[in-house]
Amino acid sequence: MNNKLQPDFSKSRDALLPAIVQDVQTKNVLMLGYMNEVALQKTLETKQVTFFSRSKQRLWTKGEESGNYLQLVSIELDCDNDTFLVQVHPQGPTCHKGTDTCWANDNKPNFGFFSKLEKIISDRKNKPSSESYVASLFEKGINKIAQKVGEEAVEVVIEAKDNNDDLFLNEASDLLFHYLILLQAKGYNLTSIEEVLKSRHQQKSE
Repeated sequence: MNNKLQPDFSKSRDALLPAIVQDVQTKNVLMLGYMNEVALQKTLETKQVTFFSRSKQRLWTKGEESGNYLQLVSIELDCDNDTFLVQVHPQGPTCHKGTDTCWANDNKPNFGFFSKLEKIISDRKNKPSSESYVASLFEKGINKIAQKVGEEAVEVVIEAKDNNDDLFLNEASDLLFHYLILLQAKGYNLTSIEEVLKSRHQQKSE
């Protein structure tokens, strides 16, 4: 047993504790399984997440049949020492039905409201309306969109030199909004930028 982990298996009549599996990159929850002491030990030793199957009544390494293993990154216990949080790198779809998660959700990065805003911009781009400001920008083309980003960037610089926080935040919001439009006009999104920044960080860390 890993000395850093002290799960209280006595809290379960069958000595099984729930294990919540989370993608370490996207932070999406992929599935829920159960571990006994032996499954935990095998997971720590092989770095491939292993559960105890209640239906098959045996140890079960996720991916042993499909090849879609869950490569272990870390395991943590909750405050009561009776629930595992298992962070992984999934090697393909997690659910046996072929979906990314057992809730049929796509395992994509989520940036909160920014992701919602990206979807709205995409909808305006693909389903244009004469009343939509965003659609009108896409209709005018990349030069107009790039120009708007430049104008908003200048406004941010101007307000940054002043002491009006409200004006600065509003101009900064305008800049980010138009930047998201520019990204989609070029065929990219926030995930594209995230990948570049992660790659740079990794190169500097090596």
